[in-house]
Amino acid sequence: MDITKLDLNLLVVFHHLLIHKRVSVIAPLLGMSQPAVSSALGRLRAHLGDELFLRTQGGMTPTPYALQLAEPVAMALDGLQQALNVRAAFDPLTSTRSFTLAMTDVGEMYFLPVLVDALTRAAPGVTLQVVSVTQASLKEDMATGRVDLAMGLLPQLQAGFFQQALFRQKYICLMRQGHPLAGGNQLTLSSFTQAEHVRIVAAGTGHGRVDVALENQKLHRQFRLTVPHYVALGDVLSHSDLMATVPERFADRTLKPFGLIKRDLPIPVAESAIHQFWHSRLHRDPGHQWLRRFARDLFGDVRTPNDETPV
Repeated sequence: MDITKLDLNLLVVFHHLLIHKRVSVIAPLLGMSQPAVSSALGRLRAHLGDELFLRTQGGMTPTPYALQLAEPVAMALDGLQQALNVRAAFDPLTSTRSFTLAMTDVGEMYFLPVLVDALTRAAPGVTLQVVSVTQASLKEDMATGRVDLAMGLLPQLQAGFFQQALFRQKYICLMRQGHPLAGGNQLTLSSFTQAEHVRIVAAGTGHGRVDVALENQKLHRQFRLTVPHYVALGDVLSHSDLMATVPERFADRTLKPFGLIKRDLPIPVAESAIHQFWHSRLHRDPGHQWLRRFARDLFGDVRTPNDETPV
């Protein structure tokens, strides 16, 4: 195909339709009418010889060919935008930019209260949207620009992404203050395995290593309750004799509000390394660079290297 015959504005329409999936949403964003957007899509379909998007109940769903084009088109448009704005520095005090962050629910509980408070003062016009990292499309969403930054223990993010370590944390056992095992300062392996536990599945994260450590010793916990996330955990523990094994920084946020205590685990479990991740297409974006530094300053451990490295 001869690219000189292609109106590059059609690729802008294509890129936004990939992100927002609805003509009615992208039309005002691009300053176009809905018929004009539909017309642009029709012209691009004719140029490329593919339907590109199919209408479904969930919006415009990209075809396999459109998904193949998504990342190179996004990177090309970003590269052009950055080249044209090379002199434009990001000013957090005046910017009205919106960033989309991906986190687990435990990440939301730990990061968001601090992040939102600090952002309100440092960048009053900047807004955040948070999506779940458990969605299967996370890598695609980051590659196409639907997600700007992911934070947490995310082993599924591999080639094509940059990462920066924020902190390391151990796992601890969490229970209510009046729990039968709360009297001692230490849990024995026997009492730990005989107690009843809450299991948090936390799909899409690497927080299942506690059970791996137990299985290596041919031991198992007794699960009374299995939940898909951490949201209700504090309430459940405060009203029962169940216990849960959780990341320590999450535990510290729940102790006072729910009347809980924490105890060290009776077995060695590898610490988890919490990172922030971003796609290479945003590595040199001034606003994104500011956001990463801001997050690192808020949550970074001085003992953790400050390097930004490809995964």
